[in-house]
Amino acid sequence: MTTPKWWQTALFYQIYPRSFADGNGDGIGDFKGMTEKLDYLHDLGVDAIWLSPHFPSPNWDWGYDISNYCSVAPEYGTLDDFKTFLEETHKRGMRLILDLVLNHTSDEHPWFLESKSSRDNPKADWYVWVDTPPNNWQSCFDGSAWTYAPERGQYYYHYFMRQQPDLNWRNPTVKQAMWDAARFWLDMGVDGFRLDALGTIYEDPNLTPHTVPMTLAELRRFSEVAKTPAEHKLKDRYWYDMFKNQWGGPGLHDLMKELRAILDEYSGDRMLVGEDDNIAYMGNGNDELQLVFNFPLMRTERITPSHIRKNQKERLGQLDALPVRGWPCNTLGNHDCSRIHTRFGDRIHDAELARLNAALVMTLRGTPFLYNGEEIGMTDLILTDPSKLRDTMATWYYDQLVNELNVEAAEAAARAGEMTRDKNRTPMQWSAGPNGGFSPLHVETWLPVNSNYAEGINVKDQQDNPASLLNYYKRLIRVRKSTPALLEGEYTPLAVRSKEYFAFLRTLRPEQSEAQSTSYPQGKGEQTVLVVLNYSDQRQELKLKVPGFKTARVLFSSSGRSKADETLTSLTVGAFEVLIAELKP
Repeated sequence: MTTPKWWQTALFYQIYPRSFADGNGDGIGDFKGMTEKLDYLHDLGVDAIWLSPHFPSPNWDWGYDISNYCSVAPEYGTLDDFKTFLEETHKRGMRLILDLVLNHTSDEHPWFLESKSSRDNPKADWYVWVDTPPNNWQSCFDGSAWTYAPERGQYYYHYFMRQQPDLNWRNPTVKQAMWDAARFWLDMGVDGFRLDALGTIYEDPNLTPHTVPMTLAELRRFSEVAKTPAEHKLKDRYWYDMFKNQWGGPGLHDLMKELRAILDEYSGDRMLVGEDDNIAYMGNGNDELQLVFNFPLMRTERITPSHIRKNQKERLGQLDALPVRGWPCNTLGNHDCSRIHTRFGDRIHDAELARLNAALVMTLRGTPFLYNGEEIGMTDLILTDPSKLRDTMATWYYDQLVNELNVEAAEAAARAGEMTRDKNRTPMQWSAGPNGGFSPLHVETWLPVNSNYAEGINVKDQQDNPASLLNYYKRLIRVRKSTPALLEGEYTPLAVRSKEYFAFLRTLRPEQSEAQSTSYPQGKGEQTVLVVLNYSDQRQELKLKVPGFKTARVLFSSSGRSKADETLTSLTVGAFEVLIAELKP
């Protein structure tokens, strides 16, 4: 097989900087703290870090409203602190990619301040301006997507909140300024970018209105109370129709080709991953983004064998159809959605399901991404006090519910607490000490620490417990790294009608190029690995047909079975067991 790129075999770990490690004791994460935790990440088995925005920001959207693309937020440290973090990351053999927000800036960015000052200033057309709102487009945070600027006497467009005005990417000077910002970090040595909100960069040039007969606040409320299949179907259609004209406008593919060409100028195989699930943004497979996220895998209320099989069939089929075969990218969580141990648990078998879902991401074909805290089983923290909310989207929704939709304050607080992104952004839980070891005693952290840190959901306690989720992750990651078929091999589903367990093969043929596919291995030096994920609370007798193989040498088992050869024809798995085994003739 051709030598894979580093980003194909790497394990990525997302750090939300504000909540990862507080190095100076002020209740906010920072580069000092992150640098101190690099050995922890290296010991875990992390190969690459995705750092959520670290730039100066007024923090209306907690870093995603950037006021300077070439500096560091003062609460996180200095540019020298960043350079130290980058250097120490590289010293440990790990890579670093940054979050690059292309669609918009902060309304406090000097570019926007100049743009709104008059209609004839040098940056007058760096943003999207109109004399009067031309349509009924909504901001995805709520309210109109058009906001009036009295200094200029015009309205500007913003897909997100009014403090995040959209850049006019049809202006070549805007493009050049953003490419200069990207080069600033590439010259410093970062290994690539995660591209935020990729699809919103270009909207419909005709500014076509949407046809949804309600506001966004009303649609959110309708989505919460929808019960019947017809209501859910209507809800899904309304969500699509409301924003379809604000996404995916012409020009994006050419833009991604330009950015990819810039990265290709640099040594070290720099890479791009887009916050999108559209395979089209990979171009021909080798001229736009290297990766896009497999979000359909996580868009489900419950992870089931049937869901996984369907997802893999569709996803791998799309990637294989590209002129240059595309590479998958799998994740179940990030800073924008409920934590996986809350979202995919059943409140009875949460620990077992957490282990199954970790193994799923680690063994599927493709690059896995983890979100900080997943490895210790961090859960959502539901904030019922509106004064504790920091997510502007949630505070605005609370106000809409109370003041415009006449919802009782207690219910509105509960609704806002459920939908807020605050619940999954709480500080990392490092120990059973004060504030979960994130900040010293009596320091108020920027978001409350989830109190379950005292119940063993913290790094220190789990490091000392061989049976912990953290040590499970470590063992699983080691097996992945030491098993070539799990890193590079083909995927073949087995037991395709089973509703209880998900079984598949990962097959590596050393002489095979990445452009070829195969069903089963035949030949010397090959490796075939069987993965079985039993999502049932019952023991399962496997009925697998794998021609040419008789035994299975256990590489990993969540049930503690001995690492010995087992007869393939009489193989069983226990309740909720994860089994990884190398097949032998």
